[in-house]
Amino acid sequence: VFVWEKGYQEMDSVVSSVTTKAKGVTVTNTSKLGFRIWDVADYVIPAQEENSLFIMTNMIITMNQTQATCPEIPDKATVCESDMDCPAGSTGTHSNGVKTGRCVPFNGSVKTCEVAAWCPVEDDTHVPKPAFLKAAENFTLLVKNNIWYPKFNFSKRNILPNITTTYLKSCIYDAKTDPFCPIFRLGKIVENAGHSFQDMAIEGGIMGIQVNWDCNLDRAASLCLPRYSFRRLDTRDLDHNVSPGYNFRFAKYYRDLAGLEQRTLIKAYGIRFDIIVFGKAGKFDIIPTMINIGSGLALLGVATVLCDVIVLYCMKKKYYYREKKYKYVEDYEQVGTSCAPQAGSLSSWWGEEPGAWVWAWARPGRPLDSGWCCSGSCQPVTPGRQSNASLSICPVSGPPVLVFT
Repeated sequence: VFVWEKGYQEMDSVVSSVTTKAKGVTVTNTSKLGFRIWDVADYVIPAQEENSLFIMTNMIITMNQTQATCPEIPDKATVCESDMDCPAGSTGTHSNGVKTGRCVPFNGSVKTCEVAAWCPVEDDTHVPKPAFLKAAENFTLLVKNNIWYPKFNFSKRNILPNITTTYLKSCIYDAKTDPFCPIFRLGKIVENAGHSFQDMAIEGGIMGIQVNWDCNLDRAASLCLPRYSFRRLDTRDLDHNVSPGYNFRFAKYYRDLAGLEQRTLIKAYGIRFDIIVFGKAGKFDIIPTMINIGSGLALLGVATVLCDVIVLYCMKKKYYYREKKYKYVEDYEQVGTSCAPQAGSLSSWWGEEPGAWVWAWARPGRPLDSGWCCSGSCQPVTPGRQSNASLSICPVSGPPVLVFT
């Protein structure tokens, strides 16, 4: 574990900056807009964001709006039969303007409340299918990423030193053939995340481009390389498809020949690409090495105690294991032995030389009256010469042993 988890290294987290650039041109021809060319300035909104980029793929356009009064779009809250249904000055959560108090015809069969608003009001009931800018699938995105590990003063960027200008103009990222090319085709990004670009382009969504910079700085700096992965970040649940996708509104303002302010309102659907950079770097350092070695040794000691607790107190055979692990000392009559006679001992008392004998002497008032074991057999008691004492003698091989009780 120490080697696998690189416990001998000091670690640092990445500091990153990201810039993006989109490229691609397409053409549309509709009854409302006619023939029109779309380039980067038209579909990248806004032009720059922090670590992200929005590509417009679909839209609902309301042209030539002016501030006036007009009927609301029919729905449950705006359909009316008389002026009583349209209280003046009121607004709803989804209103396009402020009610004037009048109930006016929306068409030949439906009446709605009149509002003071930018007229004509937007009708976003139906989202265009297929996507208005379905050709955005072939647009490309250049990601420029600079990283820095402050602890080690190590910096690098995802446009590697061996990448030439010629290669950069022609390469497109591919996990197998061009894994370090920083230019991505939008359709391929969505495809690698397991989704269809044409389906996602209708109502929009959020895609994540993940750049992983995990580096072992004990090795050569050229081996510190970015790894790209892709995933869809907004929830796509077909069973609970309320307010799906990603969209917002913006307007382009201008004045007509009479000086009247007008605007073109665009509800833009599209895909926001978030560039998420993460990573860590490690380099050998003696301090974490010693700390982790000490921690590992301490953990081994704790493991021994923990195993004892489990075996002796938690397992079914805990009493059996407890008997085998511990030896219990009980208070028997015989409390001490000596392997050699000393001056003043019982053997010298009786004038015996050290030899093959065992002496047992009972304290006064506690004679040896029931026999005792010696060399695996029960020996009879021999009365001692001292009053109120008992003595037994056992021949054994070796020095005499005194046994006191």
